[in-house]
Amino acid sequence: MTIDEFNHYCTALPHTTHVVQWGNSEVWKVGGKVFAIGSISKDGHPAFTFKTSEQNYYFLEEKPGYRPAPYLASRGMKWIQQYNCESDEDEALEYYLSASYKLVSLGLTKKMQKELGLNQPQ
Repeated sequence: MTIDEFNHYCTALPHTTHVVQWGNSEVWKVGGKVFAIGSISKDGHPAFTFKTSEQNYYFLEEKPGYRPAPYLASRGMKWIQQYNCESDEDEALEYYLSASYKLVSLGLTKKMQKELGLNQPQ
């Protein structure tokens, strides 16, 4: 996935906002909380960072092309970075980005979730 494809995917998720910060990183938020970060690594490849469940964290940290996210994981947070992956991993990345979005949106206050129309009973 390219940075442009990453941005296109994230913008399609409801109620997301985008800022460029932290050394030109593409930072995506829901309800003001970060759920995904896209950047270019030192070797020139795109790198995508996202929040995961504990189970997915332990699975992905051992998978080639993934690693605990610099800075975030070292602080005990369950964030993973996908780097140097082939395009056949794009579908998996989309799954993990959507899961990160859901995890972060569930962490918003009930009031904020209701205001945004997120995670409401049908």
